Amino acid sequence: MSDCIFCKIATGEIPGHKLYEDDHVLAFLDISQTTKGHALVIPKNHAKDIYEMTAEDMAHVYSVIPSLATALKKTFKCSGLNLVNNNESAAGQTVFHYHVHLIPRYENDNFRIKFASTEEDLAGLKAQILSNLGSVQTGEL
Repeated sequence: MSDCIFCKIATGEIPGHKLYEDDHVLAFLDISQTTKGHALVIPKNHAKDIYEMTAEDMAHVYSVIPSLATALKKTFKCSGLNLVNNNESAAGQTVFHYHVHLIPRYENDNFRIKFASTEEDLAGLKAQILSNLGSVQTGEL
């Protein structure tokens, strides 16, 4: 896509601090550096978000994440790592090219994601999701 900043990084039209590249995937440092070592992994094929991703491109993206995560841990001695993917504006997506954030975590880094739900809440959510899952898998949605 001609106006996509991640496509421009993938094609070399604009610079990026590339960590990994093959025919299908590119990984590079996030310009925001939420924590030291924050990286992004993208498919080279443009897909706006998870809803446009093919299973093949998703497999390529996730096939490189373990080695990148291990390299980040070894390099920065992080205590943990978050994988984050935002889809659509309401979820915080700001660049509309599918990407996975690898965010190294450090003790006392003050970056926290916390959720709380009851068993009843979870059971109700599960029932709602399962009622649609079959139609999604068969392409009926």
